[in-house]
Amino acid sequence: MQISRSCLAAGLMLSSALVLTGSAFGQSGQADVLITGGTVYDGSTAKPFTGDVAITGDKIVYVGPKAPMGARRTISAKGMIVSPGLIDPHTHSDHFLDSADKAQRSIAAWTTQGVSTVFLGIDGNGTPDLKAKFARYSAQGVGTNVVSYVGFGEIRHRVIGEASRAPTPEELAKEQALVVKGMCEGAIGLSAGLFYAPQSFAKTDEVIALAKEAGKRGGIYDTHQRDESSYSIGLLNSTKEVLQIGREGGIPVHFSHIKALGPAVWGKSADVIKLINEARASGQNVTANNYPWLASHTGLDAALIPRWASDGGDAAMLKRFDDPALMKRIRAEMVDNLKRRGGAHAILMTKGESVAGRADAAPDKSWSGKYLDAIAREWKVDPLDAALRILRESKGKALVVSFNISEADLQNFMKQSWTVTSSDGGPGHPREYATFPTKYASYVKQKKTIDTAFFIRNSTGLTADIFKLDRRGYLKAGNFADVLVFDPNRYGPKADYVHPAVLSEGVQSLFVNGVAAVDNGKPTGATSGRPLPHTPTAGTCK
Repeated sequence: MQISRSCLAAGLMLSSALVLTGSAFGQSGQADVLITGGTVYDGSTAKPFTGDVAITGDKIVYVGPKAPMGARRTISAKGMIVSPGLIDPHTHSDHFLDSADKAQRSIAAWTTQGVSTVFLGIDGNGTPDLKAKFARYSAQGVGTNVVSYVGFGEIRHRVIGEASRAPTPEELAKEQALVVKGMCEGAIGLSAGLFYAPQSFAKTDEVIALAKEAGKRGGIYDTHQRDESSYSIGLLNSTKEVLQIGREGGIPVHFSHIKALGPAVWGKSADVIKLINEARASGQNVTANNYPWLASHTGLDAALIPRWASDGGDAAMLKRFDDPALMKRIRAEMVDNLKRRGGAHAILMTKGESVAGRADAAPDKSWSGKYLDAIAREWKVDPLDAALRILRESKGKALVVSFNISEADLQNFMKQSWTVTSSDGGPGHPREYATFPTKYASYVKQKKTIDTAFFIRNSTGLTADIFKLDRRGYLKAGNFADVLVFDPNRYGPKADYVHPAVLSEGVQSLFVNGVAAVDNGKPTGATSGRPLPHTPTAGTCK
């Protein structure tokens, strides 16, 4: 008797599903959830197709044109896009995930964008004490999967404090030991924010010494580079420094929120891309992420105050404001920094309480939601005097959104095959609630900078590949069931710069480890996310 190829294929698919899901599926003959008739993008470079995705427990058990099983629940995805859950490799989402409130830990700001995995510990702010942090997340529950770095800033602060000096040999050894601790407790790599004090006080060789320890253990070096503009060594020299750290540290490098910041370096994206492509052609592992926003988000001190004036921390900086001789020098440099930020009319004082891991940043004040030039007119002072007053009143913690990125540079970085999507999301900027929908609505549908396949690939599978996330980022039988269903006609942002904390719309369903985090377009409050500790290279941890 002959068996047709189609029957044989169906039988093999069913067998595969039975093996993958174990006895529960075998006894019932059903999946838990069957998503039918959607346009399926599996996270790879393969062409999309109309088909089904089946989930049992926390695993995907079928991806293909027609599922050979029934399900306890069927979701029609006709007219919808079905993809892996999105992965955000650069977030300031700690304030949600560390909350005592389960509703906050469900992290709806991200799940309603379709994000199933977030990265923490970025810009140098990752704790080396990851074992305890991950254990708390597992015990309390979180809404998304969580990956974390160990941070250079946290390490330097513990060992040296806020001082502008090099470490002693003994201090450097302590810093290296903290990198090892973080990596052996599950860090994905070493993050740095060399733009920010006290990390900005470090020389390149100090960073290389720490990067080597992360590299030995299979980690990646992620960086908010030293200069994205012309503050210190300049954008191109800063890019070369990152590449040097990667080469000499023996570690892959990843540029976070890659950009050319400020009019002085607009158009330089081509030069940065050339440097990276040359490094990649030579065999160096170099990637980046970027966000679809023309405004960055940082501290007012980081935006306008020269780094030397931050030696010793906020209290020391504020004390220098009282020294007339130092104040003359500070103001002179603030003039240039204000130009780098696009002028007082381009600086918006934000609503929100943290950035770059600064949970102690100032709460909303009378200036929140206003532009610096408008505040200066209201107070009848020069914009620099207004900025200094705000820094005094906020004790150095005030935050700003500054409109200083060119559209051409943003799109140029976005189109690169080695650039993935990130939000850099934190309170006070709409990127926390709206990055992925904004990228889709603005740069896929409206401006057509990239297409849907590129958007999904560079927000899922490619990101998983760069960071070697186990069985994440792809719709594939046997992978964890992080599955997104969204309406291509409705998927878009609701947040803006004036109202930054508004949930996005258009996500129909999001499953995180097989549990619905968004269902029928509404966040469920589920906390089925898991810590995803990195496994260090064998034999490198005691």
